[in-house]
Amino acid sequence: MPNYRIRTATPEDADAARVVMLDTVYHDFRSGYVPRWHGDIIDIEAAYLTPARHTLLVAVEEGGSEGGGGAGTVVATAALDSRGPAHPPNPRWLAERYPSGETAQLRRVYVRPAHRRQGLARALVRELLDFAAADGGYSSVYLHTDPAVTGAEPFWRSLGKVVCDEREGAEGAPGGTGGTGSVVHFEVPMV
Repeated sequence: MPNYRIRTATPEDADAARVVMLDTVYHDFRSGYVPRWHGDIIDIEAAYLTPARHTLLVAVEEGGSEGGGGAGTVVATAALDSRGPAHPPNPRWLAERYPSGETAQLRRVYVRPAHRRQGLARALVRELLDFAAADGGYSSVYLHTDPAVTGAEPFWRSLGKVVCDEREGAEGAPGGTGGTGSVVHFEVPMV
């Protein structure tokens, strides 16, 4: 990928990564910052940089002026942590299938609009999957996405399998939640 470098984030990258994340939740998700959903964005160091089994990656456009930890502009983020999906709001069976400590959850895979369709998200996810495999303690990789975000659902379908589509199915049944939500949950094979 010419002009881009993917690397593990440093504390100096936290501010630039936070801006990418907040811009995404405000502009793409249109939800704005919601503390119960986005608290990790505010305390990036405690969420991703300090815990040994967690990580945050950044994609840096070489020659930019923002970011930390070296020259370049942070244009994309991707994180992994050891927290499985919580019940509630997720179905109980989903939380049981992907327990915290055993589940690598992909989070904050965000690419600035001007840098999309360059392979950055796929490359970031590949590195996160390598990180999860190298850890040795994860038995599965899980994520959820909002299908209303342009391109999100097809991207994740190309990498994993749907385990729960909240838009369909019956509560308590694998794959369903009674049709009351709009989140799609995925499992991605570890490399």
